Amino acid sequence: MNRIGVVGAGAWGTALALTAYRTGRQVVLWVHNPTTAALLVSHHESPYLPGVLLPLDHGTLRLTTDPTEVTGTCDAILLAVPAQYLRAVSAQFSPHWRSGIPAIICAKGIERHTNALMHEILCETLPTATVAVLSGPSFAAEVARGLPTALTLACKNITLGRTLLRTLGTPALRLYLSNDILGAEIGGAVKNVLAIGCGIVEGRSLGNNARAALTTRGLAEIVRLAVAVGAQAETLMGLSGLGDLVLTANSAQSRNFSFGMALGQGGSLTQLLARSCSVTEGVYSARAVVARAEALAVEMPVCQAVWSVLDQGQPIDGVIHNLLTRPFRTESGFMEQE
Repeated sequence: MNRIGVVGAGAWGTALALTAYRTGRQVVLWVHNPTTAALLVSHHESPYLPGVLLPLDHGTLRLTTDPTEVTGTCDAILLAVPAQYLRAVSAQFSPHWRSGIPAIICAKGIERHTNALMHEILCETLPTATVAVLSGPSFAAEVARGLPTALTLACKNITLGRTLLRTLGTPALRLYLSNDILGAEIGGAVKNVLAIGCGIVEGRSLGNNARAALTTRGLAEIVRLAVAVGAQAETLMGLSGLGDLVLTANSAQSRNFSFGMALGQGGSLTQLLARSCSVTEGVYSARAVVARAEALAVEMPVCQAVWSVLDQGQPIDGVIHNLLTRPFRTESGFMEQE
């Protein structure tokens, strides 16, 4: 695999394009907006990654707004658009997709209006693609700077997975192979919702003990939902579950955590969304996470609480009170209901 396509020139897509470029591959980065493409070419810097230079003069990393330039020549394509836009973008690429070309999902979320996981969307929009999922604890700015990062690469086709590992992995970006696509997707989607909850705890100054408790019980919710949809519990103890949750739920560098913190400090949901220049995935996935859990009779009180704040306008203090006054339970394992 000598030619890698990256669809989406936000922070994550740009960071992944730079990583692929550093492996010596030819990289084609698809940009949705021609105006953004022109700015990237003129400034050699992404507005989402200030201070990180794009080596566009070297010829091995180039930009395009034409889907056929990606699908026509690339040996593998990383889909790094936000989760709620994956359906529209993949449908745009579908008429030009060559059968069997790997589509590596790099978005973390569940589609808001259909409750579909990302690979379920691709089953509809890119039925001839071979699907893999790249997920785990990763701030785009650190990956773009070449700082050490470890991620899960989930792929049902283990032979292809090993090829992708050799193609995309670097000493700075360590990839660990899994065959559990469902687990990798659930971990990445639900941790965004939980990170908003942890941010609310921080914004309300409830203390480190409370945040640790919410993180731990939140992990239990991730595992229960993952197992209910057919994933392996062990996957969620790894990078795409516990690892991603620990990172996202404990740093203001996380968009979801910082969004929750602003809510906890009294910020208006509408105003915070209007001011945001990037997508806060947990805001849009919360409803779908709760809906999938309810359909499977899986109790997820923390995610339910976050959803009630985001989508139902419930007062934060009342939601916190309801969580803290739930009946006492026995901690007999993550598989137990709350």
